[in-house]
Amino acid sequence: MGKAFCPFLLFVFFQAILVLVIPMTTINILAVGDIVGKSGLDILRRRLRGIIRSFHIDFTVVNGENSAGTGLTPANADDIFNAGADVITLGNHAFSKSAIFPYLEECQYILRPQNFAPQSPGRGFGLFETAFGNVLVINLVGRCGMNFGPDNPFFAADLVLSKQKAKFTLVDMHAEATSEKLALCYYLDGRVSAVWGTHTHVQTSDASVFPKGTGYITDLGMTGPARSVLGVVPQQSIDMFLGNPAYRFETASGPAKLEGAVFSIDRETGLCQSAEAIRIIE
Repeated sequence: MGKAFCPFLLFVFFQAILVLVIPMTTINILAVGDIVGKSGLDILRRRLRGIIRSFHIDFTVVNGENSAGTGLTPANADDIFNAGADVITLGNHAFSKSAIFPYLEECQYILRPQNFAPQSPGRGFGLFETAFGNVLVINLVGRCGMNFGPDNPFFAADLVLSKQKAKFTLVDMHAEATSEKLALCYYLDGRVSAVWGTHTHVQTSDASVFPKGTGYITDLGMTGPARSVLGVVPQQSIDMFLGNPAYRFETASGPAKLEGAVFSIDRETGLCQSAEAIRIIE
């Protein structure tokens, strides 16, 4: 037993030395799909730190758009940060809970879409200092199907990129149309590290690296009730499509899931080397 055990200890020792001596050539970015209600917050609290350890994550962005059903409260934001998120992004429901308005002004780590009206509370991008360099995070909202008329997200991205310089740039495009998300990534390909879509709550199977080095996935998916219609009690969604009288949607109960993607980014170039969708169902 002892003779067999010694080589194993040597192997572990040398692996540890390699980790300490050989610098990592990439950083790993975790993006987590829309948190939906208590179910989403609970699974985030239970699972996020384990995912961060397992995938050797260096920076985590969580979309908190539906943490309160629609919108985000200060308490929800605190829960997401306490679970392990570095930055929270939002979307078309950013202002659904008025209690979040002062928090958006005070906390630089919560972003609402940059292409909202300029007088909107909060900010649409953030430049964050890390041990491996500055990370620029830009939050955008699409215009297809968004009837409140946000500004052009392509021009909004250009404006931020013209004024803010960072080796690592991440873009959350909160949008309905897959075409708008895809077009944005082609437009920004090679200029940013990664672009991911949020909003539809359905994870897509197209995680990839674009020709000029930008990581991409059309939609991260959803973090919340696994047996639901986009997080809602199924019967309520059925009733809506049947044309029955409308009533307030409720977040479904039961098993939960956490969906997102991991982007491996080259430390020297700031470009993506790999993109992988992740899903955990309890």
